[in-house]
Amino acid sequence: MSVENLESAVDPYLWLEDVDGDEALTWVRGRNTETATTLEATDEFARTRDAVREVLDSDAKIPDVSLVGDHLYNFWRDAQHERGLWRRTTLESYRTDAPEWEVVLDLDALAEAEGRSWVWHGASMLRPTGEHAAGPWRHALVELSPGGSDADVTREFDLVERRFVDPADGGFYRPEAKGSLGWIDADTVYVFTDFGPGSLTPAGYPRTVKRWVRGTSLDEAVLVFEGTDADMYISARHSSTPGFERDLVHRAKAFYSDEVYLAEHPGTPAQRLTKIDVPDSAETGLHREWLLVELRDDWTVAATTYPSGSLLAVRLDDFLAGDRGFTVLFAPTPTTSLAGATWTRHHLVVNVLDDVKNRLHVLTPPAVEPDATGDRAPSGGSDPWTRSELTGLPTMGTVGVRAVDPVESDDVWLVTTDYLTPTTLSLLSLGADPDSARAPEVLKSNPAFFDAEEMAVAQNFALSEDGTRVPYFVVGRSELVAGAQGGAAPDAPRGAPGVAPTLLYGYGGFEISLTPGYSGGLGRAWLADGGVYVVANIRGGGEYGPAWHQAALTSKRHKAYEDFAAVARDLVARGITTPAHLAMEGRSNGGLLAGNMLTQYPELFGAVIVGVPLLDMKRYTKLLAGASWAAEYGDPDDPEQWEFIRTFSPYHLFDEEREYPPVLFTTSTKDDRVHPGHARKLAASMLAAGKDVTYYENIEGGHGGAANNAQAAHMAAVHYRFLWERLA
Repeated sequence: MSVENLESAVDPYLWLEDVDGDEALTWVRGRNTETATTLEATDEFARTRDAVREVLDSDAKIPDVSLVGDHLYNFWRDAQHERGLWRRTTLESYRTDAPEWEVVLDLDALAEAEGRSWVWHGASMLRPTGEHAAGPWRHALVELSPGGSDADVTREFDLVERRFVDPADGGFYRPEAKGSLGWIDADTVYVFTDFGPGSLTPAGYPRTVKRWVRGTSLDEAVLVFEGTDADMYISARHSSTPGFERDLVHRAKAFYSDEVYLAEHPGTPAQRLTKIDVPDSAETGLHREWLLVELRDDWTVAATTYPSGSLLAVRLDDFLAGDRGFTVLFAPTPTTSLAGATWTRHHLVVNVLDDVKNRLHVLTPPAVEPDATGDRAPSGGSDPWTRSELTGLPTMGTVGVRAVDPVESDDVWLVTTDYLTPTTLSLLSLGADPDSARAPEVLKSNPAFFDAEEMAVAQNFALSEDGTRVPYFVVGRSELVAGAQGGAAPDAPRGAPGVAPTLLYGYGGFEISLTPGYSGGLGRAWLADGGVYVVANIRGGGEYGPAWHQAALTSKRHKAYEDFAAVARDLVARGITTPAHLAMEGRSNGGLLAGNMLTQYPELFGAVIVGVPLLDMKRYTKLLAGASWAAEYGDPDDPEQWEFIRTFSPYHLFDEEREYPPVLFTTSTKDDRVHPGHARKLAASMLAAGKDVTYYENIEGGHGGAANNAQAAHMAAVHYRFLWERLA
């Protein structure tokens, strides 16, 4: 018996992995029709969909912008432009209530003209240098996805003439694949993509990176670096900062294992690669003369041990010469972790999470000064960096920071938000002395899309099975939130059991932190109607740095699920809700979380939403990008590792004799990251056993689930109406 036939005999739903197969799509259409004739065929569904769509299409939303030369660029979707407009304005105009926008590219018009379902994936622009430094920004590489898949195309675009550069006239064009192009100069790019058999990693990402010169064919691109058949992703980039031009090759061997090389004369016979000699688990960053190293594991070097989660700095030239006298810019504490670090021209803004609340610090490195011999003194030993803290920011919310132009400016964009306060975009000029910087200039604020006057936000802590304190945020009616907030879970319920319909959300993977953010759709469709929203900051995430993430890796995965179950029980113990009125939702890795809550803790929930999930953990490494996640979950083809992986594989944990809460599965046919077969197969198994299953598969949208605002509003309505019907 062939391997394929053997797997089919063991797995009766293997045929649902045929993404576009006739039999599989017939099954999908049947499930979608059932959802359309039940859940979607109500006035309440239309009301919810339209309320969310109004938020998504609102002209009053903040246009997110990036400075490129003299213009602020923005990508915008609304009711008249479903696929979106790429447009630009000036800072002076942006400061007004009605900025004057110049359309650079109309994606709806392009999609109609070319007969393609284009979805915007972004653009990268080439900074003018040398004799053209004072001229306009002209060269752009635009990435467009058919239907929202991760695979996309890259096309060169002329920003001055506002048109694509025809490949017949020498324009760069990369056919559809996973990968990208990156500017080296006006006539040269790095290309990492599908070059044919043997050029992709097991996860479907580029295995090689080449140097491609304008006017030559893609086949003539010159090899710069080739990874092994065990690597995850190979890429390269060029830094064009005047005086600090560098080429870097990035070899991602696996998640949390990377090598970065400085490339001299790349793609030529004189090519030389120099590895930046830090632990493979560390992340590196370069800015002018500085090298930053962010540690995921403890690192002992030059007789000093730097703890996991630290951020270190040293001058690159000194480091390459053997200097290991790092300056510690951040060291974690039991309650703090590094959320990010952003360079401006002269400063480094360090964003710290303290019990999942943002704090910003501005660090200024010492100026480069020659010593008595005329040479620059080495960096090691002392800590000459100056520090200041940005005050006046929200105490329980999220603060995002982004450089306006790290090459030439000390200005930053600040984005502040929380669950009940509409998002605000501000401009902050740090100047030479951050301590004397003026207050941020508020440029734009979102409108209030729902009435939050009678609502409140609280942060509580649940005790997990092993005694770990697990933070979570609660959003809802003031009297309910205020009466149930506090430290660790109480020994006994406080007051009468609550009956508030409650949605508990989580992720718990890949060192990703869940922080507060305003959602007009959530507010209108859930909070305004009396629902409670809860976000659990479980292990596996990054809320407390690498250690918090590593506490739930591979064989310790169960810790994340124990944490989430502890939060669910804590909500009941505090009198906020009951199991019958409590739902949970997770997407992607969070969909794996949802699948485990469904199969391992069904008694805790009245409904479960499983979005774009991993569920069959025996076959996940064989499906699309799954091979790249073995560092997170383990290798199911290794019998010893399968023994612990099987304990969190929902497809294998499902027991047709057990009672389960109602479940909604959502996915996308165009998801080329997490295979739609995961959701299809468990849904089919549960339906065959007579369980309460609702299923919806969007034909477009990729891993995000929706390709435009209309689809996003429809998907949101499916989620919220399912919850209200099952919980209310």
